[in-house]
Amino acid sequence: MTIKEETLHSNIETVNSKQLALLKKHFPQCFDKLGNFIQEKMLEVVNANKVELSKESYTLNWLGKSYARLLTNLPPKTLINEDLAHNQLEQNKNSKNLLIKGDNLEVLKHMVNAYSEKVKMIYIDPPYNTGSGDFVYHDDRKFTKEQLAELAGIDLEEAERILEFTDKGSSSHSAWLTFMYPRIYIARELLKEDGTIFISIDDNEVSQLKIICDEIFGEANFVSNIIWHKRYAASNDAKGIPAMHDHILVYQKSSLFNRNLLPRTEKQDSLYKYDSNDGKGLWRPDNLTVKTVSEAYLYEIVNPKTGKAYSPTQGRCWLTNKNKMQEWIEEGRVFFGQKGDGAPQLKRYLSEVQDGVIPNTYWSYDDVGHTDGARKELKNLFVSSAPFDNPKPTGLLKKAFQIGMNKDDIVVDFFAGSGTSAESLMRLNVDDGGNRKFIVVQLPEVTASKTDAYRAGYATIFDITKDRIKLSAEKIREESPNFKGDLGFKIFETVEDFRVEDDDKELTLMAMTMFDDVMLTDEQYHTLLTTWRLYDGSELITPVQDIDLDDYTAHLCDNRLYMIASDFSSAALKALLQKLDTDKEFSPNKIVFFGKNFDSVKQMELNEALKSYANKKSLEIDLVGRN
Repeated sequence: MTIKEETLHSNIETVNSKQLALLKKHFPQCFDKLGNFIQEKMLEVVNANKVELSKESYTLNWLGKSYARLLTNLPPKTLINEDLAHNQLEQNKNSKNLLIKGDNLEVLKHMVNAYSEKVKMIYIDPPYNTGSGDFVYHDDRKFTKEQLAELAGIDLEEAERILEFTDKGSSSHSAWLTFMYPRIYIARELLKEDGTIFISIDDNEVSQLKIICDEIFGEANFVSNIIWHKRYAASNDAKGIPAMHDHILVYQKSSLFNRNLLPRTEKQDSLYKYDSNDGKGLWRPDNLTVKTVSEAYLYEIVNPKTGKAYSPTQGRCWLTNKNKMQEWIEEGRVFFGQKGDGAPQLKRYLSEVQDGVIPNTYWSYDDVGHTDGARKELKNLFVSSAPFDNPKPTGLLKKAFQIGMNKDDIVVDFFAGSGTSAESLMRLNVDDGGNRKFIVVQLPEVTASKTDAYRAGYATIFDITKDRIKLSAEKIREESPNFKGDLGFKIFETVEDFRVEDDDKELTLMAMTMFDDVMLTDEQYHTLLTTWRLYDGSELITPVQDIDLDDYTAHLCDNRLYMIASDFSSAALKALLQKLDTDKEFSPNKIVFFGKNFDSVKQMELNEALKSYANKKSLEIDLVGRN
């Protein structure tokens, strides 16, 4: 056995590194021994499989696209910490809902390993770019123009122009696209093959957003552009033609996505108000003709009471042939009016219609709510004021979730804002007994001093998100005391990498000698453990078991044993070997230790013991030293 030395997240990334790694994994024959891509070899693969090549090409290019692709590939520069006090509260300790504080690009990068292809639906309401200062792009990645030019594969002049607009906080189309592209690209990796993404947007960026989504998801995976009628009245002082709508772009991960039917409403069912006491239940009259013409379906129907003959109007024909129609008449399925002397109509039975309604692309405020109603929802919840501008109504999100999710699925919203998506999902679970889970992400963006949020005591938008979820859960408990579903949530956050002293230095730990133990605070200790297990593919809600090894505490998660503390001793090693032999439930396949707390002697002793010890379970255990 050889100890594998590992650094969390590689920093050697370029604009195309991950894409090339994917190609190399699936098409190794298309690379030479130096790792260079051979285009002709790939064409051989394509031609051998008789793939039709299109000569038509249409893409969106902008200043910063190369930088956006580089941001997609760069590793996170933060760690993930758990809010232990909050998460151990009775209402939260078993919850599978998550609220994560931090830059959503950082969070998505942390999530990829553990949540890849596990999320059924993503809903996001990103910042709109109206040019009025509502969106400003700030970037905290610091590159020289020479570094950016090399990593992104661009010339120095373009690198300098990109750094200029990222440094000054631009609100241009290019800045908005540079901001959105990496987030949507990484988010796609989280989706199941039958998953979908819904993105709310207005007219200012909808055209650009659709083109980058075509590029990321594939043009064939565009599902719909839904129009939400969000206002019931235009402002009296509005200039030009005021916008009364927003868009919701819908894309599928692949053709495996199947949209759900929407529940039938009382209004729709109320149309079925007649009962013939024939055992088939309620029915309503419906058209007996269709807009096609078939000779077999063109004939006269005679009213059995009046003897009057009826033919379809020009350009239409009856629903079925003459023999079948006669059967329907004899069964009483054809309706000739309340007095029996009218034109023939079909009895459409409620029991025979499909159990749901096909969704369409126009969503009225009567159906899903409007912006004014959304503010009132928020004000009723927070009592004193609505501490968030332009929230979405819960009805809008509930309808989206009904279409895109099943009752046990996960939704991710990485622009959580006021927390509407979390409340909407909990309320939908109450309505239909579902067990859907949410993962919502919000940046701790500072609230402006003149806003209602600031006056209400909210220092950041994240504080509003957190309070909205908590308050809505409390209200749901009051309104639906018999509901036994999940109304709690766990909190995690991105934190600065305490291993890094500053941007110009290597890892602080790397500068230490192999014999220096690292004194971690309790928070740093748990941060390292949380980040590691997420990196290794364990979800944030996965239980962690403390393992006692003769007073040394290790941690077991998904058959991986983590050893971080510095007091690992020969007695702890002996206890580990004994537990491997005698504990039937203890079968780790990987042991990860914190390299800076295991000097060379401890590492050698651990490695030799595991290599030479023939455990009775014949376990194959990888030993990894990680910094």
